[in-house]
Amino acid sequence: MTDKDFSIETKLIHAGEPNPRIKGAVSMPIFQSSNFEYEGETSYDSVRYIRLNNTPNHVALHQKLAAISGAEAALVTSSGMSAITTALLAFLKSGDHIMAHNTLYGGTADYVVHDLPEYGIEFDFFDALNSEDWESKLKSNTKVIYVETITNPLMDVAKLDAVVQFAKKHNLVSMIDNTFASPLLFSPIKNGFDISLHSATKYLNGHSDIVAGAIMGSQAHISQVNSKLIHLGGSLDPNSCFLLQRGMKTMSLRMERQCENAMEIAHFLENHPKITQVNYPGLKSSKSYENAKEFLCGFGAMISFELEGDVAVADAFIQRLEFAINAASLGGVETLVTRPVQTSHSLMSPLEREKAGISDTLIRYSVGIESANDLIADLKQALG
Repeated sequence: MTDKDFSIETKLIHAGEPNPRIKGAVSMPIFQSSNFEYEGETSYDSVRYIRLNNTPNHVALHQKLAAISGAEAALVTSSGMSAITTALLAFLKSGDHIMAHNTLYGGTADYVVHDLPEYGIEFDFFDALNSEDWESKLKSNTKVIYVETITNPLMDVAKLDAVVQFAKKHNLVSMIDNTFASPLLFSPIKNGFDISLHSATKYLNGHSDIVAGAIMGSQAHISQVNSKLIHLGGSLDPNSCFLLQRGMKTMSLRMERQCENAMEIAHFLENHPKITQVNYPGLKSSKSYENAKEFLCGFGAMISFELEGDVAVADAFIQRLEFAINAASLGGVETLVTRPVQTSHSLMSPLEREKAGISDTLIRYSVGIESANDLIADLKQALG
């Protein structure tokens, strides 16, 4: 499959699939072998071995990910955090500086604050929604600028084109965590970002049954990341490769339903008297609405909100929900709910969460593919 003009829906099904089919198998077989017979490979990277991310399952998946992202190359990793940390370490060394969005996934924020300094790497957080203070955060040793397409858990959308322009102006490597948007709602590489990162655990796979990461970019950038990944050992096993490849084939259908559901639910929550704040970029009341409308092909399926009362009230509400499962992750076909301070952002200190605008009572709601009417009825009864 070489025609780059095919739609992403078609690429999700056909890109990267073996041609001819292996023994006629319609689905990509699982190559459950750690190593492969030597066939005259002339470099270490080309020796076929699971840790080198080049088994038939890896190769097929890399080609599919690159195709749907408009990238020259792609790489899968053992988790989303493996993708993030390996990419950062591939482009940062002792004495370097990174600018990172001030509202990030808790694991990423904690890594930037507590781990990168141990490597001698400096950091500054900046407000990606306000470009006026970006120059003040820039240093002579700044090498990377890092943002999220839709931030976790406040659902902010930055002026993404301005981030790209700033990076190019100052010769920075631009990285974006595109997990919440998925390649269906935003294509970072096509819009000028150097590196697109994903927790493939979420929307790419969509079934809450694997942990995986993905990195997309130019061949040169991905080769640099892969060299680091080979040494760190964050490879993805063939069975998870198979499940991720299978899950991706239904992503367009899943995301369409989830985004539709989320819009209905966000409007319901915004109009409910017991809800004091709704964070969803598809609402006109959102400070990110104009940016989301300009840069995204949809508003996503993640919502966060505050209701009247304290932590006990928030927990009681979550416990009364019948369909939403109280769990740490997101992006699956089932609806999930959590308080980020207990899960995704629990590594951050109370002061760090306060600076990021994440309260103890904030509830994050990952919308699934169930009936929107049923989900709304469930929210209504839990609020009642």
